[in-house]
Amino acid sequence: MIKPLVAIVGRPNVGKSTLFNVIVEKRISIVDDVPGVTRDRIYSEAEWSGISFDIVDTGGIQMDDKDSFYQLIKRQSEIAIETADVILFVVDGKEGINEDDRNIADFLRKSNKPIILVCNKIDDFNKYSMNILEFYELGMGEPMPVSAANKMGIGDLLDKVIHLFANNQESGEDKDEVVRIAIAGRPNVGKSSLYNKIIGEERSIVSNIPGTTRDAIDTRVKIGEDEFIFIDTAGLRKKSQIKEDVERYSVIRSLNAIKRSDVTLLLIDPTEGVTEQDTKIAGYAMEEGKGIIIVVNKWDLIEKNDKTMLQYEKDIRYKLSFIDFVPIIFVSAATGLRVNKLINMIKEVYNNSILRIKTGLLNDVLNEFIALNPPPSDKGKRLKIFYMTQTGIKPPFFVLFVNDKDLFHFSYERYIENQLRNSFGFLGNPIKINIKERE
Repeated sequence: MIKPLVAIVGRPNVGKSTLFNVIVEKRISIVDDVPGVTRDRIYSEAEWSGISFDIVDTGGIQMDDKDSFYQLIKRQSEIAIETADVILFVVDGKEGINEDDRNIADFLRKSNKPIILVCNKIDDFNKYSMNILEFYELGMGEPMPVSAANKMGIGDLLDKVIHLFANNQESGEDKDEVVRIAIAGRPNVGKSSLYNKIIGEERSIVSNIPGTTRDAIDTRVKIGEDEFIFIDTAGLRKKSQIKEDVERYSVIRSLNAIKRSDVTLLLIDPTEGVTEQDTKIAGYAMEEGKGIIIVVNKWDLIEKNDKTMLQYEKDIRYKLSFIDFVPIIFVSAATGLRVNKLINMIKEVYNNSILRIKTGLLNDVLNEFIALNPPPSDKGKRLKIFYMTQTGIKPPFFVLFVNDKDLFHFSYERYIENQLRNSFGFLGNPIKINIKERE
């Protein structure tokens, strides 16, 4: 059963993102004084009184603004409203009602969805009681006074939300394992375009303005018989280029998106090649033990001959030699070139991340490795390898028991890792090996 969806809407700077963060108890949406900061829908799971639901935060709606960018934001809010089961219409209780609130109220009435009018920033009920009464004019029923910043009135609000769910609710965690994919890379490499191509709808704003996607957005999508959660991350910039707090939040969020993914798609622009920032993203994903796929986007823009792809791949392998186990795919988000093949590659890399090898089989092949290339010795003392066992997945994690850790050189560890890959695959996944001494 699909969990109910709550959409938070309203004009800019009424505290939507602060309310969202309080409900999900995480700092997911950017909170900033700059109007228009929350530019895309932000999703998360939340729970109240044992009932699980999804919640989405939207960009501030400015109904009469003809600017093309704000029209895009309005379209994002419309999509959220269309899919919501309950709408939280947030207004500024301190400032009082204004014309934008009236226009948004007219806009929301056409949705025929249950709407709760949330009168935010009410940290003193007696002081702002007359302001609250003003909002009855909107015809949205009784305004609910809350202070998201001070976490006042949130419990009563959520009680009303789950009451409106009626029978459309699902409690508890999802039992199915869903693959989480982070789409990462520098600004303007086509992350949002690829994201939209995969999920098949305008779920993330696509614009040629650098830094348009400032938040990480989670979207659950079913492709064939498989379900995925795609995370469209904000473009990673060099820290020296981060001049606003908003940009700083975006970098942190991008790294967090990689951290909570199963597979990271590292998008590279072939017109620029591999940059220092791409190397850092790859290094972070590897350190976090994530499955990685290098995705060369905008391949339709490159003049090609028979050797072009091989030359590009050779250059990428040279510059990202520390992740030589990672597959490379050349795609075009604009034309859809190889996007279906990318989905199959994601499944393969994920399946390799959860691959478990039985201890008996593992040690049979380990003995073959040792016979082919005996362990090194130092000052007459030879390294002895007793046995190996797999202790974890995502990434594949092994413990190797030896007589002396100091004799286990990095080069021999790399040899063991390469032989494990030759025998079992582990495509696109780093392999972790923990060396332990045993008398």
